[in-house]
Amino acid sequence: MESLILQISLFAIGLGLFGLIAGFYVALRGQNSLAQRLKDFIETPQVDVAAPTDSTISSWRRLRHQFNLTFGMLNSQEMQRQLIAANWQVTASEYLLIRVLAVLFALFLGALLFQNIWPGVGLAVLAYVVPGFLLFRSIDNRQKKFQAQLIDSLTLMRGAVEAGYSFQQAINVVIQEISPPTSEEFRRVRREVELGLPMNRALLNMASRMDSDDFIMVVTAVNINIQVGGSLSTILGVVIETIRQRIALLGEIRTITSYARYASYMLTLLPFITVALIALVSPQYVQRLFEPGFTRYVLVYAVVSVLLGNLVLRRMAQFKV
Repeated sequence: MESLILQISLFAIGLGLFGLIAGFYVALRGQNSLAQRLKDFIETPQVDVAAPTDSTISSWRRLRHQFNLTFGMLNSQEMQRQLIAANWQVTASEYLLIRVLAVLFALFLGALLFQNIWPGVGLAVLAYVVPGFLLFRSIDNRQKKFQAQLIDSLTLMRGAVEAGYSFQQAINVVIQEISPPTSEEFRRVRREVELGLPMNRALLNMASRMDSDDFIMVVTAVNINIQVGGSLSTILGVVIETIRQRIALLGEIRTITSYARYASYMLTLLPFITVALIALVSPQYVQRLFEPGFTRYVLVYAVVSVLLGNLVLRRMAQFKV
């Protein structure tokens, strides 16, 4: 037990030394360029503070700033984009710290409770995987909600443009009238434009975060209108009708391929259900599958084949409109 605590302590000391070296590296690197500082400020999460003058909150924000400055070299542009897409109010460095602390805590807790390092390793792996799973689930939920609100947002934007508003004023109307996540994403677009980013670049960033082919089509149409001019309301009307037709076509495809999807579920579950029923009727018959020897390899091969078959059937039923 003492050797385990010693190993964990040495790992924590090594992590602290790494942070110290990273701090010296950042200090020696000097000031960033204006473009890089603008990019970092845009990609920094906006945290709503109820009482900005509170000394505790101010100290906490200074601590966060110093931490992100020290470990800025660990930032990943792709990870930061994913965190913004999920609307998580943490930076990539803070997210990495959370995962490291979760792994260390799970490792120490598992080893302490079970008096063995391997349960701690299992809990540590689980603690490392869970934040990533929650992140991608949050991104997927926000993207689906954004896609569901896209037609309403574009219709409202088209009405605002027809009423004489500019495109940027139409964005303000969407921010005020549409619920999150659409209002949050357009609010970020407005913030990036106010900080000096071109409108087309800000819209492309939003399309990248939401991973929506429909919105990429909207961005392309708006950018062409900004460059060559024309009636923006007419262009938005055509785009809205195109998106509606795409949604209708996607619904028809999902209806046609529903049989293949449900068949894949049935064919996957059927062997397991059969084995469970046979085990209830004749347990001795099923126990032979788990005896040492060739039967175990056959069982593993059967399970892997069933899972691969399910994957193939599901891929055959997926179409991109």
